[in-house]
Amino acid sequence: MSASASADDAALVQAYLNHVRVEKRLAERTVALYTLDLERLSAQAREAQVALTAVQNTHIRRWVAQMHGAGRSARGIALILSGWRGFYIWLGRQGRIDHNPVQDVRAPKAGKPLPKALGVDESMQLASHHEAGDDPALEARDACITELLYGCGLRIGELVGLDVAASGSARGWIDAQDGEAHVLGKGSKRRSVPVGRQALAALATWLQQRAAWAGDDPALFIGARGQRLTPQHIRVRLKRRSLLAGLATPVHPHMLRHSFASHVLQSSGDLRAVQELLGHASISTTQVYTRLDFQHLAQVYDAAHPRAGARSGQSPEPLAGGPAMPSTPRTTPRSKR
Repeated sequence: MSASASADDAALVQAYLNHVRVEKRLAERTVALYTLDLERLSAQAREAQVALTAVQNTHIRRWVAQMHGAGRSARGIALILSGWRGFYIWLGRQGRIDHNPVQDVRAPKAGKPLPKALGVDESMQLASHHEAGDDPALEARDACITELLYGCGLRIGELVGLDVAASGSARGWIDAQDGEAHVLGKGSKRRSVPVGRQALAALATWLQQRAAWAGDDPALFIGARGQRLTPQHIRVRLKRRSLLAGLATPVHPHMLRHSFASHVLQSSGDLRAVQELLGHASISTTQVYTRLDFQHLAQVYDAAHPRAGARSGQSPEPLAGGPAMPSTPRTTPRSKR
């Protein structure tokens, strides 16, 4: 690649940056990011001995693969491609290229992040917390909200939609006698979820306190003025409760739904049942919780398998409440099946 070609590339880059700064009036921070993206593009082109106006689709795909292999995130690659794409669109309008080499090039698909879930002890700590100096009605309401979010795995919209009693217009309600919550979930799909003993007790306490606030609103969860609580109000109250309970991580409503799913799956291993409880249309949505449980499964393995101690050079500890495992495998031959 000749010096004149390199100079021409530098001039094109500078002209484009002037265009986005002056004509498009983009923020300086955005221009600075575009500058970094185009510096990367120019470096790749120089290494490949090709002018920026001669870059092909195959070059772009190779460079994307190299960035991905080097550990750059899918989101980071997508942002870089966006900067490159804008540059080549501008070059096309200037008549400097016949086709956009970034056209149809996409960043690698980003993996789904694991949902955040509390440990069992943290969940119990939050649910059992009692704020002695708080208004009894507020304490009873917040305790009931926490029990239903964690004990039933409700979405915040499902929780907000609960009414005190069933009616033709009710989106959801709790049948305390049968121990079931009937909710309207995503896609206007109704489902019934079991309500545990602790949640029913919290509900009874809250209904006693709610009587002093009751107005005309049929909502189960209301404020002191008798109006149905908003999702934002519940988020604020739950975050406050988690901090007062001494949890290191501020808790949001969906975290309790994740905790519910993870803990039920740990105990039962029944993915289909968890799918039904959560109201997921597809089992693939529920399968994310199987990844959350790997650490739990590893702990079970370390505690129970006779050869697990080989990983750390120690013999495995027996599971709580169970018999100690032998330190060496059994030598008694098994019967043929």
